[in-house]
Amino acid sequence: MASVAAMWEEWVQTTLAKGDRNNYLSYLPRVCLPRLNAEDDPLADIRTQEGPGPWDRTLLEVEAEDPTAAPAAGEPSRKKMILFSGNDYLSLSAHPAVREAAIKAAKAFGMGPRASSMISGHTDYHRRLEMLLAEMHGKEACVMTPTGFAANTSLLSTLGAIASYNAASKRLEAHEKVAVFSDALNHASIIDGLRMMERHQQALVSIYRHSDMRHLDELLSKCDNPMKVVITDSLFSMEGDFAPMLELVDLRLKHRFLLAVDEAHTSLVCGKNGGGIGEVYGIADQLDIVVGTLSKATGCLGGYIACSKKFSYLVRGFGRSNIFTTATPLPVVAACYAALTVARKEGWRRRAVWSKVQEFAAMTGHPATSPIVSLVVGSEAAAIRASKHMLDRGFHVTAIRPPAVAPDACRLRITLTAAHTSEELKNLVAALAECIPALGRPTDLLAARL
Repeated sequence: MASVAAMWEEWVQTTLAKGDRNNYLSYLPRVCLPRLNAEDDPLADIRTQEGPGPWDRTLLEVEAEDPTAAPAAGEPSRKKMILFSGNDYLSLSAHPAVREAAIKAAKAFGMGPRASSMISGHTDYHRRLEMLLAEMHGKEACVMTPTGFAANTSLLSTLGAIASYNAASKRLEAHEKVAVFSDALNHASIIDGLRMMERHQQALVSIYRHSDMRHLDELLSKCDNPMKVVITDSLFSMEGDFAPMLELVDLRLKHRFLLAVDEAHTSLVCGKNGGGIGEVYGIADQLDIVVGTLSKATGCLGGYIACSKKFSYLVRGFGRSNIFTTATPLPVVAACYAALTVARKEGWRRRAVWSKVQEFAAMTGHPATSPIVSLVVGSEAAAIRASKHMLDRGFHVTAIRPPAVAPDACRLRITLTAAHTSEELKNLVAALAECIPALGRPTDLLAARL
């Protein structure tokens, strides 16, 4: 019996044969920029650091406008704050090497070719970054997208194209559609991509209860469609919890579905080398497709899809939000490359993040298992009050409200980074205890520190 990967490769090959009769996707014009000497090359001589420096604090110590204060000299009043609401987990966005790479690329090439990847926007610099990402996730190939949102919608429109080109006629029968099973708390980009597939009659979408593998097993057992896909976040952005990856892998073997995992919040953060959840559990070969972002732990901007080589051709040719969007500017590409290189070599940054997670859990008794700490307070009004209190105390912690979460599950979402200090965590917890009594009693560890 053919493996899951082999089945999908056959469907991919059929799609390429029908949808790309002239093999254009294999021979896309490959833009190569002028060669630079080592001194000017933004991807050469990427220098790392032995430990934290003042640059790591650049985007943590911020000022925010105070809407309640009277403006001074016509300018909005500002207040100093510590940022606890960003996704720059490794504090790479202002790293000297990241800045230098962006500056060199801008000096050498400006913003680079301003066109979509299908036209002339995809350069040899983009390809070098894609190779680095593919290696990180143990895949043959990778396709960069302008944003993480575009990565998921491109992936799902590509899966829809596979269903269309493998159907007997233009009108798909129910059994010819892709059967997609999605976690109830998946990111909005996945939800929008699924809606697009449904609108074009390419998919049958089933939503399983959040991380409920028994429910997913039941839904899969009732599905006779040969093209089955399960898609999930690895770390859920609003809950801060991880998907049950080992159980998903077991179900993949049982039901023979394509497993697509969005590693937006785990890439660079999880795994000894930053390879994400696949590296943590040693299951990279069981994750058929990995979607990621360059906008969070990488500290830059962009998205990507790591996959097989043939599937990458399809994404380039059928991923609509990738085809019809201008490619990522070269200074951003260079900055991403530098950030990935730094993250791999400066392993102390990952260790620092997880140290902060452990400290927060010890201080509060809250079962924090990731750098995303989700504190549900209930109504929108309650969340806004709590957020205002934190802002008054000098902590930028915003209220999360509909449509991001359900109306009765509004919350404060706190993100911990490598650059936060223990003193800042202690002060944050003290402020939280004043507006969220249910947070829990401090543990003995916190009491000792106070």
